[in-house]
Amino acid sequence: MCELLGMSANTPTDLCFSFTGLTQRGGNTGPHSDGWGVAFFEGKGLRTFHDSSASANSQVASLVQTLPIKSETAICHIRQANVGDICLANTHPFVRELWGRNWVFAHNGQIANFKGRVDVFEPIGDTDSERIFCDIMNHIRARLTRNASLEDLCALLTELAQGYAKQGVFNCLLSNGDWLFTFCSTKLACITRRAPFGNAQLKDADVTVDFAGETTPKDVVSIIATEPLTTDEAWHIYQPGEWKLWQKGEVLMEGAVKKSV
Repeated sequence: MCELLGMSANTPTDLCFSFTGLTQRGGNTGPHSDGWGVAFFEGKGLRTFHDSSASANSQVASLVQTLPIKSETAICHIRQANVGDICLANTHPFVRELWGRNWVFAHNGQIANFKGRVDVFEPIGDTDSERIFCDIMNHIRARLTRNASLEDLCALLTELAQGYAKQGVFNCLLSNGDWLFTFCSTKLACITRRAPFGNAQLKDADVTVDFAGETTPKDVVSIIATEPLTTDEAWHIYQPGEWKLWQKGEVLMEGAVKKSV
């Protein structure tokens, strides 16, 4: 399986602390050594970094750890290959354009022999994850309009997610830069940091940060990860079928769907 990392904040914020912890799981404290990627939204723009090597040893990952790239929404993924070759084309997160926005997707799990809807969006690599993403985008394009409400979007996304979860493991992060949709099939956790800010210690690296010295009292920053990244904070553990739509660090909508047995 792979691991996910997402961020939603009400002010441009860097991901260096959480990214440093996650990358250690890519070949050092964890087995996810088959590539990694990260995407930072800047308005409608997108800054992405990908590498097919293990993140724990990647010079590109080391560069990103030290770059204070500030974003309100970010998605990161470290890969343990189950389906598809170990190559750049198969590294998450994947990106597609729809209605003048970049849409970014990362997936943890596996759906064997997934086919999906055949339409405008097609995969470049050979992973089930990218095929699922193209299926999502094809459904959105066919069934919604550019001005569709977030309620209608969430209704479609949760319908699709429930269908995918019936076929296999489907934990995901999806964003167009304005919001961040998260769905848990088996494993996902989140934490929202707001004033009064305190210290935090990474699980996977000897790194501690004092958030009070890095933030303002108005900041709200939420982190979503496959497993908690710190040892001394209270993370919320998603239940199977739970989903949340984040915007500017806050949960805008949430709910749960049932997984058939």
